[in-house]
Amino acid sequence: MARTDSFFIRATVPTDGTDFSQTAIDLGSYVDALGKSVLRIHNISVQYGSPLESYAGAVESNTGVYFQLTTQQQTEAVDISNRSVIASGSLAIATGAAVVEMMDSSLDVGPQHWTDGYLVAVEQLYLGCRQTYTHLNRVSIVLECTVETMTQAAAMALALSQQ
Repeated sequence: MARTDSFFIRATVPTDGTDFSQTAIDLGSYVDALGKSVLRIHNISVQYGSPLESYAGAVESNTGVYFQLTTQQQTEAVDISNRSVIASGSLAIATGAAVVEMMDSSLDVGPQHWTDGYLVAVEQLYLGCRQTYTHLNRVSIVLECTVETMTQAAAMALALSQQ
């Protein structure tokens, strides 16, 4: 497979703290299964909230923020057994007397966990998030990617399996 130099795709999904939120990421300029062009995601980095945003909520409260990157549109958070999941992770926060006592971020699954990253042949990805309380205003991601070519048959088969 022919490869290009790596580049970065960035996306943000706003969250209101009460509903599942999702935004589409257009890959049409990189992916064309009929033209044999596919995207390989090598790494993903996640930012919870905006810079300088306070994570602390109410005194003695807990919050959790979950994100997912999928090849199919979703109406709610799904787990990694769903075949459309490329990456998912969460941030858990516990506050005591108006200070953060515990904060834990985890990436349940991500392209960097696989030997050769994650190959994508669909023209849109979906970044979704769910939050238990209104502490953060968004989740942002950065994807490190390359574009590769495959045979038309292989690219179409991959695209169909991800829809």
